[in-house]
Formats: sequence, structure tokens, C-alpha cells
Amino acid sequence: MLNIDELKFDEKGLIPAIVVDSVSKKVLTLAYMNRESLKITLEKGLTCFYSRSRGELWLKGETSGNYQHVVSITADCDKDALVVVVDKDGPACHLGTDSCFTAPVYQSEERSEFSLEGLYSLLLDRRATRPEGSYTTYLFDKGIDKILKKVGEECTEVIIGGKAGDKAETVYEIADLAYHVMVLMVEMGISVEDIHRELASRHIIDHKVKQEKMTK
Repeated sequence: MLNIDELKFDEKGLIPAIVVDSVSKKVLTLAYMNRESLKITLEKGLTCFYSRSRGELWLKGETSGNYQHVVSITADCDKDALVVVVDKDGPACHLGTDSCFTAPVYQSEERSEFSLEGLYSLLLDRRATRPEGSYTTYLFDKGIDKILKKVGEECTEVIIGGKAGDKAETVYEIADLAYHVMVLMVEMGISVEDIHRELASRHIIDHKVKQEKMTK
């Protein structure tokens, strides 16, 4: 582990901190820390920054309640920049958006990045706008019973593919199942973060169980 004294602060005593969401891996904001704010961050486990415009420290979430709980802090190879991974309690931007980075400048059509969060956002939009001719619109229009029926059908297809030992078919059916499960999530107001937190809690429990077995 690096010591704070090994970090390289600039001539104003600051170091840039790129804040990243631990669940979505999305860049939330770019802020700055000085030695004091970094020490507070380490002590509290909450992000604390230095405001260049106000010339003072600010604990993220102190007034808004949108605290950022620190998961990890990593310095770059030159030790003059930080990546701070966090679990956030609310929007990262003062404008109320999830991230400060919301204005696209360029996007390659050939290299568009897929993510579960991106799919979830698309499904949210489909539920709100209900574009005609969309299969997703059809599912939302039919309601929870139809969505649950499709989830059940896709579960069966995964089992059949797995039992047959057909990897390609099983991958295809798992993708179908994942899609329909996410439609169900949107319908029920369950977020990707909700699932991530549940799985993370089970990982902690599993880790403790393994430790207990090793000590016996």
C-alpha cells in the first residue's frame, strides 16, 4: 500500500481524483483532493474533496445526502492521479444526474459498448415510450403474467440446452433468459444495483463460511 507522502500533489497541493461507480463502472465525476481531504476520505471511508472554486474542503453528500462510500483508491503509474471506486447513495452530479459525464462528444457506431446497465436503460425507455412494433413494448403491454410466463419458458430452454451439452444453444438461451429477467426487473422496479448488492452480500457470507471451515 502506498503512503500519502509517496503521492505527487501539484504546485497547488492538489491531486485529481477520478470517481468510478463500483457497480456500473461508470465514471461519475472528476474532482480534486489535497492531503487533508484525502486523509479525511481514508478516515471516514467517504469521499472528501477540495473545491478549487470555493477554496475549501467538501464532504460529498454532507448537504445532499448523496454520500460516496469508498471501496478502493488506486494511484496511477506516476502517482499523480487517483481512481476512487465508490458505492454511491445517490446522484454524483450537483445537477441531479447519475454522473457528471452526460454530454456525448463522439460515439463509434462499430464499437458501441454493451453493458447490462445500458440494456436496463433501454428497457426503461421502452416501458416509458412504448414504441410500436417493439417486442419489449408487447411484453410491457401484456403485463406481469406474460413476462413471468416468458421467464419460465426461457428457464426451461436453458435446462434443455444444458442437459444436451450444447454450449452454443445454452449460451443463446441464457441470453434470452437474461433479457426477459431484466424486463421483469424493470416491471417490478428492481435495479441492476439491487442485484449487485444482493450478490455482494452473499459473497461476503460465502467468504466468512470458507474462513470458518479453514479454522476448524
